This record gives sequence, structure tokens and C-alpha cells, in this order.
Amino acid sequence: MLRILVCVSGGGTNLQAVMDAIRDGRITNTEIVGVISNNKNAYALTRAGQSGIDAVCLSPRDFPDRAAFNQAFLDKVDSYSPDLIVLAGFLVTIPAAMIENYRNRIINIHPSLIFLLRRRVYGLKVHEAALARGVKVTGATVHFVDEGTDTGPILLQKSVEVQEDDTPESLQLRVMEEAEW
Repeated sequence: MLRILVCVSGGGTNLQAVMDAIRDGRITNTEIVGVISNNKNAYALTRAGQSGIDAVCLSPRDFPDRAAFNQAFLDKVDSYSPDLIVLAGFLVTIPAAMIENYRNRIINIHPSLIFLLRRRVYGLKVHEAALARGVKVTGATVHFVDEGTDTGPILLQKSVEVQEDDTPESLQLRVMEEAEW
């Protein structure tokens, strides 16, 4: 059984997609062993709790410095003994020790085709940037996490055509439905 830990900062739509896929049998031999958020108000924590999945908030703001947070974060991750860590809209820099300990076992779901929009934007801002740039195709990327920002080896990409009447909101929804999930 593959043990996955999901790290989130917001609503948890990708978390929900994974939970649904496990429930429906589209992902097999897998269990979500925990959810960690840096945001105590993240709806993802509610989603996890309603599904009986252990969910905790660990925020850098609750620690005296980044080193203390990084150690607490790594300790919590280790307590789940995950085989795979999925970053699903997680807006915290992953500590170097965690990358080293879980090399090639941390993946990030990124709401764009990384080679097109390799800027530190997230959420709706990704889709605003795509429309402002005038791209005709956007999509989602899943990649391994390494020491850089969105620089790890790409595992999967799926493209989504940008429509002439797209708004950031409509494009975001279509990218989630057609590519991210």
C-alpha cells in the first residue's frame, strides 16, 4: 500500500481529486496518511477531516524562526512515514533536509506548463499571467521537487487550450478539471 502525504495551503481541490480517485478505484493500492497545511483556515483541512484523514496545520508564523519551523515540519512529515509526498498548492519552501531525505519522493502539482510560466506565481495569478502573456496553450505540470523553484524533472504535463473569451477564473477552472485533477 502506497502511503501518501498531501501538503496544501488552500481549498484542497487537488486533494479532493486524489481522495475521489482513491474512493472510485482510479488510484489503487494507495492511502492518504495525512494532510499538512501552513494555513489554519485552509478548507483542505476540513476536506481531510470529513474524510477521516489526519490533518494538521504547521505555520512558519508559529515558530521563532525558519529553522525551528523546518525541524518541526520535517518531524511531522517523518511521523507519517510517507512513501510519497504530494505538494498540492503548498506555498511553503521545502526544507533542504526534507528534499534530501525524500529525494524523488516529493512531487508538485503546478497549475501551468512550467516551461512557459516559470515565475513564482500561484492560484489565480498563474492564469492571469497566462492571459496577459497571450499564450494559446496552458495546462498543468507534475514534477519532482528539487532544491530549485519548479526546476525538478518533469513527470507529466497536460495542455489546455486557451479560449478567446477566457477569464482568469474560467481558465483556472478548466485547467483544474482537464489537467490538474
